[in-house]
Amino acid sequence: MTIDILERNNVKILGNGTKPIVFAHGFGCDQDMWRYIVPNFESDYRVILFDYVGSGKSQLDHYDANKYNDLQGYAQDVLEIMDALELRNAIFVGHSVSSMIGLLASNRDSKYFERIVMLGPSPRYINDLPDYYGGFNRNEIDELLTMMQMNFIGWASYLAPIAMQNSERQDLTDELEKSFCSRDPHIARQFAEVTFLSDCRGDLPFAPVPSLILQCSDDSIAPIEVGNYLHAHLKDSTLQLMNAKGHYPQLSHPEETTALIKNYLNSN
Repeated sequence: MTIDILERNNVKILGNGTKPIVFAHGFGCDQDMWRYIVPNFESDYRVILFDYVGSGKSQLDHYDANKYNDLQGYAQDVLEIMDALELRNAIFVGHSVSSMIGLLASNRDSKYFERIVMLGPSPRYINDLPDYYGGFNRNEIDELLTMMQMNFIGWASYLAPIAMQNSERQDLTDELEKSFCSRDPHIARQFAEVTFLSDCRGDLPFAPVPSLILQCSDDSIAPIEVGNYLHAHLKDSTLQLMNAKGHYPQLSHPEETTALIKNYLNSN
């Protein structure tokens, strides 16, 4: 059976430019999370949006628990999308875990990538003290995963305000909670486990392309120590500290997010 990659991942292509820029959403989200950013790139770029299998309007019947039990399964899908669209030297903008998915994909086949923009990235969420601070103890992650299994709706209402971290924008917290709740609970929990238990630190030295690390000033999911670690271990990386707070600056601070991405792309 031939899989239609573009249908599987609900790929959308926008824009009037020729230079490809791929926007990859994070855990618990879908391509709609980029809606405030994308219009700013449509005049100069060929904009590619997609949903990971299990998210958004992807085809759920293609979800394979064995394949997606590792971030490499998602990286494989990224490469398949880029191959199907015959992309070369694309800009890859990854939010949260997608930063590492993009890194893994570029390590496997660099011809598709020119640069990677990492928005709120983390190579490892769990502390590995004293050498590495990821922001979470293992028992905190285990409790989060247990909560997802026992009370999925409760988990979503608990995590959304913590991750969004913009209390004056209740609409954004509500949107994130709704996005979390719209997922298949079993798929969402597996993606959460794969994300929060991942360790991509060993993959960093092999990064084949330059990267921009956009580090939010107060991010409960990816603290500043993580951004500094990435910058120290990713060759040819640029670290930019944002004024934005929270883990979703593309929603809460789209103007700043857009400006920093454009400044980076135009200055290199």
